[in-house]
Amino acid sequence: MNPVDSPLRVAVPDGPSGGVGVDGFGAVLAQRSAGGRWLMYGDGVRSPLPVDRWHGPAEPAVAGLVTRCVGPTLDLGCGPGRLTVALARAGLTAVGVDVSAAAVRLTRARGAVALHRDLFDPLPGEGRWAHAVLIDGNIGIGGDPVALLRRCRELLVPGGTVLVELESPGAGLWQGQARVAAAHRAGRLLLGPAFRWARLDVRAVHPVASAAGLVVREVFRQGRRWFGELGPGR
Repeated sequence: MNPVDSPLRVAVPDGPSGGVGVDGFGAVLAQRSAGGRWLMYGDGVRSPLPVDRWHGPAEPAVAGLVTRCVGPTLDLGCGPGRLTVALARAGLTAVGVDVSAAAVRLTRARGAVALHRDLFDPLPGEGRWAHAVLIDGNIGIGGDPVALLRRCRELLVPGGTVLVELESPGAGLWQGQARVAAAHRAGRLLLGPAFRWARLDVRAVHPVASAAGLVVREVFRQGRRWFGELGPGR
């Protein structure tokens, strides 16, 4: 069945990991040029899901992140794998991780390595990765940025960094429920079940990073998008 014609599903597994199932995201990924897809937040904010960008090559902002990576890198919440592919093409060991089976299939089809796994579950090479990357709003995974960044810290070598995409100044830290939404041809908006998610801006990242045992080494812009580079605290 065409995913536009049926409600998108977002599974939320129980358990302490805080992992987020993304059947809804998997359905969105099934259509490479799908429009009318959003992430709907509990506070009323709606963010478009740029599916066509996810399926394309690494855009300049993402290519800029690749140049900051100098060793083995995890692409957490890899989606269709444009960053994982770009990292591998740059000669780096790169592994994508996603709980969406559809995302992992798409990443592998592009010739990159990807694991169908919750990032809070055991991963290969824990403590030996030079970088962990969270782009496209993936700092929201699990709805708890502090817990997520602590997990990233566990995955890194001493001195490794987390590269994270952030909201523009003013959004602060928001934690709550979100839903994947799709516009129906009949004019209705179809909503998947709620799951835990978060947003984090360039100012709120500082106390969040500190609580996770990290420091913000740099906040920088790539075009209209904001990113941060986080490292272990001293």
